[in-house]
Amino acid sequence: MISEEGHSISVHSQRLLACMKKFVLFIGALLCVGGLLAQKKQYRSAVLAFYNLENLFDTVNNTLINDEEFLPGGVRNYNTRIYQDKLGKLATVIAQIGAEFNPDGPALLGVSEIENDTVLSDLVKQPLIASRRYRWVHYDSKDARGVDVGLLYNPLYFTPEISDKLYVALPSGSKDAYYTRDILWVKGKLDGETIHVYVNHWPSRSGGEKRSEPGRIAAAQVCRRHIDSILSSEPKAKIIVMGDLNDDPVNKSVNRVLLANGNAGPDSSHFLYNPWWDLYKKGIGTLAYQDAWGLFDQIILSRPWLQKEQHGFFFYKPQVFNREFLVENNGRYKGYPMRTWDGNSYRGGYSDHFPSYILVIKEINK
Repeated sequence: MISEEGHSISVHSQRLLACMKKFVLFIGALLCVGGLLAQKKQYRSAVLAFYNLENLFDTVNNTLINDEEFLPGGVRNYNTRIYQDKLGKLATVIAQIGAEFNPDGPALLGVSEIENDTVLSDLVKQPLIASRRYRWVHYDSKDARGVDVGLLYNPLYFTPEISDKLYVALPSGSKDAYYTRDILWVKGKLDGETIHVYVNHWPSRSGGEKRSEPGRIAAAQVCRRHIDSILSSEPKAKIIVMGDLNDDPVNKSVNRVLLANGNAGPDSSHFLYNPWWDLYKKGIGTLAYQDAWGLFDQIILSRPWLQKEQHGFFFYKPQVFNREFLVENNGRYKGYPMRTWDGNSYRGGYSDHFPSYILVIKEINK
């Protein structure tokens, strides 16, 4: 559901004016891009991001899920001090994502591995990001571990209109669990422009990549069917598929089922564009396992985002937010994202995933 504050959003003109000043890109760092910004035009920007928060649980027992390991007295010795430290660490990251392009940071931030909306409420109140007044859209799902996905949004940039959770049935034998995370769909206005956002956390590779693959294919099918239902009535709909897909851009679930590839040409309107394809081929990733990088955290776009000559936002660039302070500096995970947990021991890091984001821009008064 949409957070209570998100039902009615009233933005005072002074806040809008302040936002617009920051929302405008006066061409600086962007001037060098092949002819697109060679003229001294003015652009508005929006940062659209995704972040796997790595087991963001509160300390209260929820009898409907298996959260015992994240309770005081559990095997992780979880407590309020650790929880508050974790929230502060995540806020440090969120405050900086895309801030070099827009000081307001993410206009939209999809998140995964959250226990409930309580942790979202606690997160957005952290001092480093509280001034952004983030709201959220979240639904509880039946995931065996009790983790969900959610969408944080800055109400100065985005207004949600409709949302729903899309159930993913796990194929028999693909996982030990009976349930996985729902897919979150949100339709709303980004600076007055209608967009559709899907936040995903597809089944993990635990139990083996091949054995678990049917679960990710099932999630991709659910997402793709819903996208097709949108495109049947809105052929030029602006769609964003973001999430921890637990597969790389080249894997079957993404490439052949979701129909997302790295071809930016006008080959077919029903194919989605995956801007992470080339980065993955270059060895860039968002998480590491057994000394190999994976790029599971992707933000995928429908074709209308690629049209630069338009009145609305268009895709500008993708980025993995892998700043040095997020990188593990010693031990067996050296060079990996600095994780929160090393087994059941609190490492005090941020997440075992780097955030990913894209920058979208539009010309002012076009």
